[in-house]
Amino acid sequence: MKAWDSVVARFADEEGIEVPAESRRAFGSNGLKINGRIFAMLVRGKLVVKLPEGRVTELVESKRGGPFDAGKGRPMKEWVTIRGEKGWLAYAREARDHVANAKKKP
Repeated sequence: MKAWDSVVARFADEEGIEVPAESRRAFGSNGLKINGRIFAMLVRGKLVVKLPEGRVTELVESKRGGPFDAGKGRPMKEWVTIRGEKGWLAYAREARDHVANAKKKP
């Protein structure tokens, strides 16, 4: 997908970023990572990003995003599916910053 490829290309040379592995099919294997943690991925042709729970709620309520459930039957609190392709790079950057600054769970 052209929009996703463009996002990946923008992060490819950034220090600390891991770009997607093309041949793997496991959860997040097609995602962008920082410090080994996924912050953005392409799922069924849509951008999915990790953001603070309040920001996810804001995006869902404004209809700019939708819940993401990873096939488990319930939405994941810090993940949102972005509607349309507008602004993907900005959302990915916001997610990168969130994940880079988040404390790891014990």
